[in-house]
Amino acid sequence: MSERAGSSGAAAGARVSDLALYRRLLGEARPYWPHIAGIFLTGLAATPIALLTPLPLKVAVDSVIGSKPAPGFLAWAGRGTGLLAAVIGLALLVALLDQLQRLADTLLGTYTGEKLQLRFRARLFRHGQRLSLRYHDAAGTADAVYRIQYDAPSIQWISVYGVTPFLTAGLTLAGMVVITARIDLELALVALAVAPVLLVLTALSRRALRRGWKETKRLESRALSVVQEVFTVLRVVKAFSQEEREHERFLSASGAGMRARIRLMAIEGGFSLAVGMTTAVGTAAVLFIGVRHVQSGRLTLGSLLLVLGYLAQLYVPLQTVSASVNALQSSLASAERAFALLDGEPDVQERPHARRLGRAAGAVVFDDVRFAYDGGEVLRGVSFAVEPGATVGISGATGAGKTTLVNLLTRFYDPTGGAILLDGVDLRDYRLADLRNQFAIVLQEPVLFSTTIRENIAYGRPDAGDEEIVEAARAAGAHAFVSELPDGYDTVVGERGMRLSGGERQRIALARAFLKDAPILILDEPTSAVDVVTERSVMEATGRLAEGRTTFLIAHRPSTLAGCDVRLEVDGGRVRELVPAA
Repeated sequence: MSERAGSSGAAAGARVSDLALYRRLLGEARPYWPHIAGIFLTGLAATPIALLTPLPLKVAVDSVIGSKPAPGFLAWAGRGTGLLAAVIGLALLVALLDQLQRLADTLLGTYTGEKLQLRFRARLFRHGQRLSLRYHDAAGTADAVYRIQYDAPSIQWISVYGVTPFLTAGLTLAGMVVITARIDLELALVALAVAPVLLVLTALSRRALRRGWKETKRLESRALSVVQEVFTVLRVVKAFSQEEREHERFLSASGAGMRARIRLMAIEGGFSLAVGMTTAVGTAAVLFIGVRHVQSGRLTLGSLLLVLGYLAQLYVPLQTVSASVNALQSSLASAERAFALLDGEPDVQERPHARRLGRAAGAVVFDDVRFAYDGGEVLRGVSFAVEPGATVGISGATGAGKTTLVNLLTRFYDPTGGAILLDGVDLRDYRLADLRNQFAIVLQEPVLFSTTIRENIAYGRPDAGDEEIVEAARAAGAHAFVSELPDGYDTVVGERGMRLSGGERQRIALARAFLKDAPILILDEPTSAVDVVTERSVMEATGRLAEGRTTFLIAHRPSTLAGCDVRLEVDGGRVRELVPAA
């Protein structure tokens, strides 16, 4: 792993404070602050509605059943049936307001949360693409997928469903305490006596839950990597009849995540039990003292019912605050993982004020280039020069460093020593996008996307017209077989192009390179996976493609490299130039 990738991994494992995470999440949510403020205000409306909810019952008991005068705002209803009808109407009005508040809160919360989540996911995806190949080689692509798909929603849960209900519950709690204290101070103090116990319970469970959720998400990410790996190489799994083995591997990885989740649920269940019993003790104490106060004449029965109604709602925000603190630990663990991905620094950085590059002539120089990967030196003092338009054949044993040469040329990695020049300028001085536009690449295993043949050919030039696409296909020897397909160029090739044969996929990849018309061509074992007949047609197409371009051709077969202007052999991290046969 690179130094940066390693530091990112260390950062991911370090404990990040809740406050630091809240600050970062608040920054991410900045464009939606007005929406979040709207959710907060909508949530605040729940407080007066909650305070009004027990009022109809108090009036019914004290003024309809009992003989106490009705509150001033209901004086117009008189007594008896009129007052009862008014009380019922008030109860229905409060219920309507409650449902409208919940509807508004749900709609605004869903809209804001989904927009926040999409924006955060898109940012993670963009940054994940920017990270160097070395980062993804070390962490695995499934880890990035898990963080984008499953950790990113944390911003929605924290910003919309976590912090806002937490604040509104706190304000509701304060309002109910004030009103309960005005009715009976002693009952309010007794009811609040459970608050310190709840705070202690929350503090004890919070730390354990945070650690548990981080470990659970790590295990689930590992299980996802098994799924992705197996279905990516399913042909190999089937060919070696290893379905049961992979099934057991998946069960093992998923079982670890399942057990971690069960442990978390046990912790949360124990916490909920403790909170429920604590509030039950508080309710019993208030009921005991309240009955005594009614018997002594300090309270009316209606006031006691009102206090008990408020008490039931008083404990709801207390439980909400406690539960939110613990439920947030899952989202905070996810947020921590998502931000760790965002904090990953690409190994390949674009320099400030990097030079623009239009179309390169194609002169390439390797000047004492060294490269180390995972602690081992792959290239040692490589030096050679290539004239514009020359064809360079590269050979060597498997693992000798052939592909590393061209990966350095395209700046997928940067050399750890020396320099690579393009038209006399260090590659690191060019803008990355401009530099990579100079290359067309055809790999040993052609990479196609699960879309149409037309879109695959035009991948490097999405604005290309149909005539240009067909012309590129003709040049690559692909037009004949594409024309015979029922949907022609609109044929969907399937995942990784598996609905086409290996030779057909390779010709589509060549057509893509033809259409891009880049000045430098890289062919990495383009015929190693095809038969002799297909190899001949592919090499004819690559010959046409190489005309007028600086070309780097990696191949094992000497016959494939016979027509190259320059021959390089990579051996033990060093490169020696072979004299072409006369």
